Amino acid sequence: MLFKSRIRGKEEYQINYLKENCMLVSETLALVAANIKAGITGLELDEMAEEFIRSKGSVPGFKGLYGFPATLCISPNEEVVHGIPNNQPFREGDIISIDCGVINNGFYGDAAYTFAIPPLKPGVEKLLKVTKEALYLGIEMAKPGKRTGDIGFAIQHHCERLNKFSVVRELVGHGLGEKLHEPPEIPNFGKRGKGPKLVENLVIAIEPMVNMGRKEIKQMPDGWTVLTRDGSYSAHFEHSVVVRSGGAELLSNHEIIEESIKNNPFLALV
Repeated sequence: MLFKSRIRGKEEYQINYLKENCMLVSETLALVAANIKAGITGLELDEMAEEFIRSKGSVPGFKGLYGFPATLCISPNEEVVHGIPNNQPFREGDIISIDCGVINNGFYGDAAYTFAIPPLKPGVEKLLKVTKEALYLGIEMAKPGKRTGDIGFAIQHHCERLNKFSVVRELVGHGLGEKLHEPPEIPNFGKRGKGPKLVENLVIAIEPMVNMGRKEIKQMPDGWTVLTRDGSYSAHFEHSVVVRSGGAELLSNHEIIEESIKNNPFLALV
């Protein structure tokens, strides 16, 4: 007989570990944000991030997981997610989605942010703004008794119906805990009232991946990097949150990332 994985909330001590780790991820992304500029490479940022994480007594959560070779997923422009850091310098006009994870005390942390090196191409600023707005609209649905489809509908409606962008279908958010990817999946599309029910103290990563053009994607021969099929730009923002009856509690922190962006003259805060 097959049993479905049970969706369970976390104990408070587990949530505390998860919060510590998500905060370290946020601090790592803030460090990265302070150093992004035209001319720097993804490999340089990756080395910086790994050194910082290890200096805090933690371990990069992505490196070696499923065979991924780096600390950060760095995905510029038409790359959606899972880009492998390389020695190609960033250029003015690039947007760079960076996803980071750590593991410590047996639990993960996970968050992502898309950075922008001005001047931006027409429509790109709106793409980033709408994707970020959609993330928070999804987070508003992370309450006990709501369903994954409520989160997905909120994100999809804002991105597609109201703003004419496209939500990626094949890649989704997820539960977070002792594994990086736990039940339930959190799609960025769906119908209200459908999907698994959210429970008190469930920890989930909500992460809209939104394309300027069509929703279709493809994978590069490296087996990791996911691209938009039509070559349009893509944005990705992610928070890890706890489902609470009074409203979702953020475990990750974009505010410290955005403070770094404000202090970096080579980045635009959208």
